Amino acid sequence: MQSILTYIQWSPSPEILTLGPVTLRWYSLMFLAGFVIGFQIMKSFFRREKYPIEWLDSLLIYIMIGTIVGARLGHCLFYDWDYFGQNFTSFLEIFIPVRFGENWPGSIGDFKFIGFRGLASHGGAIGIILMMWFFSRNISKKSILWILDRIVIPVALTGMFIRLGNLMNSEIIGNVTDVPWAFIFEDVDDNPRHPVQLYESLSYLSIFLFLMWQYWKTEARHKLGLIFGTFLVLLWSVRFLLEYFKRSQGGFETVVDNMFSTGQLLSIPFILAGMYFIFNARAKNVTV
Repeated sequence: MQSILTYIQWSPSPEILTLGPVTLRWYSLMFLAGFVIGFQIMKSFFRREKYPIEWLDSLLIYIMIGTIVGARLGHCLFYDWDYFGQNFTSFLEIFIPVRFGENWPGSIGDFKFIGFRGLASHGGAIGIILMMWFFSRNISKKSILWILDRIVIPVALTGMFIRLGNLMNSEIIGNVTDVPWAFIFEDVDDNPRHPVQLYESLSYLSIFLFLMWQYWKTEARHKLGLIFGTFLVLLWSVRFLLEYFKRSQGGFETVVDNMFSTGQLLSIPFILAGMYFIFNARAKNVTV
């Protein structure tokens, strides 16, 4: 067994600073960075293709709603329904950032502010796709695949930032290991673990760079669904593989006798859909 002295001791504060009642957290900053940089990337796409920059204001709103609402519902439904579905007060916590006590509503003041804890990337992906349908129908009047081919590029980069935020929170940790680059998440336990957050963030950065090359240097942007399909296959295949290095996050994996994690089960439909869009784009050669 390798000496524990070679492992990385990890216990950063998830908070950057506090000003009165407001606390700035690393996770929130990473989330914001993804949106801000993503907005600039989309602006460069729109300028290149001479589409109205004014569309971006609506696009940003649609993306934020789809990401946050979808990710929140995805976590509650896919990973923690045993808690949120147990009674009416726990169900309310899906939508409002408070936890009610046993004496509520008899005792009106029996509650505690806890914020929204738990976001699931699969739910966020579904939320984004649904909101892009609304955007395509109400704003661009173009095929939903047109906007999906472009929006998934900054989404991949945002995924990198979010996983760095998870690292700062010491959450979504890996399995116990003895690799020399293992992290000991001191706020969790004393075991060296795979820094799976870094694995994912570096993978998502690589996917982002590949998709950027595909958009700028090839004709992929003219083939409806090709970039979107490539994103689905690459990102969710990475997610599927890295789940083997990740500690279980619960969910419904027991329905398949723990052969696959919840994250893997949810990734399979996305991978298959991506294969379909890639094949369809190449076979039909539908262009814009």
